[in-house]
Amino acid sequence: MTPLSAKLNQVFPGRVVRKDLVQRVKKGTNVPTFVLEFLLARYCATDDPDEIEAGLQAVNETIQGNFVRPNESNAARSLVQRNGSHKFIDKVRVVLRESEKRHWAEMENFGSKRIAIHERHYRENPRLLEGGLWCEATLGFNPNEEEDHAFFIEDIRPIQISRFDFEAYLAGRRQLTRDEWLEALLTTIGLEPSKLTQRQKFHHLARLVPLVEQNYNLIELGPPGTGKSYAFSEFSPYATLISGGQTSTAVLFYNKVRRQVGIIGYWDVIAFDEVGGMRIKDPGTVQILKDYMANGRFSLGTEVTAPASLAFMGNLYDSIAAVVGHPKHDLFKPLPPEFDIAVIHRFHNFIPGWELPPNSSGLLTNEYGFITDYMAEALHFLNKHRNYYTAVKKRAQLGDGFQGRDETAVYKTVAAFLKLLHPSGECSDAEFDEYTAYAVEGRRRVKEQLNKRKADEDFAQIHLGYRNHAGELVEVHCPESQGVEATLNPRRQPSLPVPSLTRAERASPTTPDPAVTHPATLPGAPPIAEPPATPELPEKHITIRYGDIGNSYETLFGDYLTGAKELTIEDYIRHDHQIRNLVQLCELGVQVGTIKKIVLITGTDHDYQKSEVEPKFKSLADSLADAGVEFVWRFDDKLHDRELRTDNGWHIRLGRGLDIYQRTDTWIQIGATNLNVRPCMETKVSIIRNPAP
Repeated sequence: MTPLSAKLNQVFPGRVVRKDLVQRVKKGTNVPTFVLEFLLARYCATDDPDEIEAGLQAVNETIQGNFVRPNESNAARSLVQRNGSHKFIDKVRVVLRESEKRHWAEMENFGSKRIAIHERHYRENPRLLEGGLWCEATLGFNPNEEEDHAFFIEDIRPIQISRFDFEAYLAGRRQLTRDEWLEALLTTIGLEPSKLTQRQKFHHLARLVPLVEQNYNLIELGPPGTGKSYAFSEFSPYATLISGGQTSTAVLFYNKVRRQVGIIGYWDVIAFDEVGGMRIKDPGTVQILKDYMANGRFSLGTEVTAPASLAFMGNLYDSIAAVVGHPKHDLFKPLPPEFDIAVIHRFHNFIPGWELPPNSSGLLTNEYGFITDYMAEALHFLNKHRNYYTAVKKRAQLGDGFQGRDETAVYKTVAAFLKLLHPSGECSDAEFDEYTAYAVEGRRRVKEQLNKRKADEDFAQIHLGYRNHAGELVEVHCPESQGVEATLNPRRQPSLPVPSLTRAERASPTTPDPAVTHPATLPGAPPIAEPPATPELPEKHITIRYGDIGNSYETLFGDYLTGAKELTIEDYIRHDHQIRNLVQLCELGVQVGTIKKIVLITGTDHDYQKSEVEPKFKSLADSLADAGVEFVWRFDDKLHDRELRTDNGWHIRLGRGLDIYQRTDTWIQIGATNLNVRPCMETKVSIIRNPAP
């Protein structure tokens, strides 16, 4: 052991584990990190190489025999029935069923939601009632056919921390120096501190800031493979990672159909990986995002306040020197176009990911670090129960040039560094200066790019600094842009002369003023091009012949759904293949991004047919509600036309309704799921404008 590893074992017995062993086991198993660390702490709490090898074998055997995977749930239930009882490692949650007035346990991978549990278990472990805990649970089989459950919990032992003692955490922290504690945090992540510079250590620490500071907006851009998403995917169960793709108001913020707060209300941090690939089709989502990033609240018919922080991570492949030296490009180039200046202005810190080395085995530590779950609980406690913002605001002395959001960004970053490195809130003047300098740089990086992107004076105050504890004014620079004129002094658009108006001219504002020079008449100015008009969609009449391919709903009329908020479908939907067609049309409606309601008007031949399709419509309605789309239906036995109608002015008349495709005999053939390659029946489709009322 190194002196620091020995000290951690002495000060935090049972709360630390050798991180290289975690990596060895994890490479061959798909098991949560904290489960592995729990088992390693049990079987490998030694420095003897032979005992470690025996312990690793015991860990692997325990995983093979006790860790249940979702696809093995049926075999696991059968094992309990056959043997009478068995011990499993699984996530256990306890819920109160109001209709039955009793508690039931649910096991995630075991696949049962009706397991009897004694009251003492969830009283001793209250987190079982608050989202659940990973546990070692011994399940017994109940052979009594008269009782309403097949399984019961005989014994339970939490793997995750069920109670966190913050005072003990503080007492342990006081026995380590600041630099020792910083290194302990890095080894907890799995990194070897001796391979990193102090600046790189701070960058890694900054990745943890959203986990301890509420309503914090972080961005990191850099080359792939530097571990940007690890803190949010593996390090804490209180963070969730969204990997690229499309996001929506209903999922992220508020589902109007279900009247439920989205994921923003359930996590400490929501992280967006591969942010450059994000697709936001509903323009309202961006506005809500701006409101939330600014104030931690938003309104969607109801006022919602949430503490979740947001982290955005993306890949930057260009040369940093080339970008900062280019007169037009800036470092926010990878962001999606929906992330306008107002969104960027709300970032509190910009981590320069290009300064961090790519992940490699040489960067991984062989030393002890905190058990991940223990540190995650500590950060969660600090997030919920400690606020050092006011104390930092009183202590920090920022220079001129700071505007409101600049100050907030610096105060929040410094407050988070105190939580991470000085959980008691106390640090030396020199350390406070160090954190302030780092926070100012992170905010200046944001502001420099804004100043470059917006060709006026709105963000021109980029020369930010602070007064250190000696009273000296220190200007903070971003290393990548220091001395680079293209970033520090970007070109400005020529300002137009503003003539003085007479009283009569002010009273008649519609009178053209010959003194005002049009920009196009300035010497050397290029002519102003009129913005291109959005092409108007034409009416269409399409003839589809038997056997034609390439005619999915999207290619036929997807463009005509864009911008619609409500889609009405009139068609006979009675058989399974017709319901599958309906589902694929609804998928297109969700993909469009603006549709909030789908109305189906359909007919049936008899009541039995109606009773058969209604449960399927209800399932579809539940699924669409998760995407924020309301689905309603009604039956009309006098249905005549088969058509789609949108509230943005289009009638789509379908000769055969949605049933324009040849049926497939099996789902294991081309065209079974991709309508573009499925052969069609002969039919006609007409797309016309709604007739004027």
